[in-house]
Amino acid sequence: MQPIQTAALSGTVSDHLSIFELFLQADTVVKLIMLLLLAASFWSWAVIFDKAMRLRRLRQAAGSFEETFWSGGSLDDLYDRVGQRPADPMSAVFAAAMREWRRSAAKGLLGTAVMRASLQQRIERVMNVTVGREMDRVERFMSFLATVGSTAPFVGLFGTVWGIMDSFQSIAASKNTSLAVVAPGIAESLFATALGLVAAIPAVVAYNKLSTDFGRYAGRLEAFATEFSAILSRQLDERP
Repeated sequence: MQPIQTAALSGTVSDHLSIFELFLQADTVVKLIMLLLLAASFWSWAVIFDKAMRLRRLRQAAGSFEETFWSGGSLDDLYDRVGQRPADPMSAVFAAAMREWRRSAAKGLLGTAVMRASLQQRIERVMNVTVGREMDRVERFMSFLATVGSTAPFVGLFGTVWGIMDSFQSIAASKNTSLAVVAPGIAESLFATALGLVAAIPAVVAYNKLSTDFGRYAGRLEAFATEFSAILSRQLDERP
C-alpha cells in the first residue's frame, strides 16, 4: 500500500505545480504581482525593440546626412532641403545653427568682430541645446528600463514572502505538514521570484547596452556640432 500512496501523492503535487495551476491557485496579492511583472516584462521588450530599431535608423540617417554634408555642396542649399523638417537629430542640429546664422545675417549682425564673436557663441549654444533636446527625445522611456531592472526583483521577492506566508497559513489551518499542502504555496512564491528575474534581467542588459549606444550617438552629434562650429567660425573670420 505504501508505494501506491506515494505515487498518488506525487501525482497530486505534480498537478499543482503546473504554471497555469500555480497562477489560478495563487493568492490575489500574488496574482496581482505576477500580472504586474508580466506587464512590465512585455512593456520592457516593446521599449527594447523600439529603441534598437530607432537607433539603427538614426545611425543610417546620420551617415547619409554626413555624406551629403561633406560632399562639398552649398550649405545654404542643404539647409533649404532639410531646414524646415529635419528628419533626424543631426540634421536638426545643422538646421538650428543655419537658422541662427541666417537670422543674424538678415539683421546685419555680421558687420563687426564683436558681433561675429557673439554670433559664434549663440550658434554654439543653439547647437548644444538642440543636441540635448534631441537626445532627450530619443532616450525617452529609457528610465522605465532602469526602473524595471532595479525594482522587479524586489517586487518578485515581495510575492515570494507573501506566498510563503500563505503556505504557513495553510499549514496552520489544515494542521498538515505534508508536501501536498506546502508545495503549492512555495511554488507560487518561487514563480513570483522567477517572473521578477525574467522582467529584470533583460531590462538591465538592454539598458546598459542601449545607454552605451546612445552615449556614442550623442558623442557623434557633439563632434558634428564642434566641426560645424569650426566651419562657421572660419567663414566669419574670412568676412571683411
